[in-house]
Amino acid sequence: MKQMDKYSVKQVAKLAKVSVRTLHLYDHIGLLKPAIRTAAGYRLYGEPQLLRLQQILFYKQLDIPLQQIGIILDNPDFDLVQALKKHKAALKARRHQIATMLATIDKTIGHLKNKDMLNHEELYEGFPKEEAAAIRKQATEKWPKEVEHAEKAMVKMGKESFKALKQEQNDITANLILLMQESPESPAVQFEIARHYQNIRRFWGTENDANSQAAQYAGLGQLYLADNSYTRVNNEPNADFALFMSKAMKHFAETKLV
Repeated sequence: MKQMDKYSVKQVAKLAKVSVRTLHLYDHIGLLKPAIRTAAGYRLYGEPQLLRLQQILFYKQLDIPLQQIGIILDNPDFDLVQALKKHKAALKARRHQIATMLATIDKTIGHLKNKDMLNHEELYEGFPKEEAAAIRKQATEKWPKEVEHAEKAMVKMGKESFKALKQEQNDITANLILLMQESPESPAVQFEIARHYQNIRRFWGTENDANSQAAQYAGLGQLYLADNSYTRVNNEPNADFALFMSKAMKHFAETKLV
């Protein structure tokens, strides 16, 4: 081992952001032995020890006891590359969980500050009362869990955020109406459809879900075809626009959400 490849306890502690006391403990219990000890009793570590320490810290993040970590790392069949791949997958899952929690905290803070919770009637504002009731009844019969989840998410959203979300959807719809003469697969149309998809996911309360909901989004396009009251032009149901939207959404789901 070259001198430049050797690291003191203090250097390793600084690199790994752990305490010197922690490294002493790992040495004491046999979890991480230094590469060599000098005549003066100083611990020196090399690359193998640094890699082992990395694994120890990864497994600690997964709340695995130190004794069990030692058993895992000392197993003759232990594969460092496979372990790193598993750590990567676990960290991605945790990243998604943390992102979801942060989004929930932000929403809660907004609600506590604004005290502007929506009620169910306001979710369907803009539709005639009887039509709104019929739409909700039809959706609840077909997708009870999904509708319940979406309504809870929107109620928690707050009036201002919900108003902004609806305005965004109106803007997107207006842009798509202007593009009706274009091919549903054209870049300009697909750009607006991408915005529409993200907007719909916020309405569904699933914008932070790992599942892209490709089938559900394409299915929404089919719903537009079956009931073009969802796709209005000048506040009137429009079958041509429903067909245009259905084709554009299907193409987006098949090419961007796979």
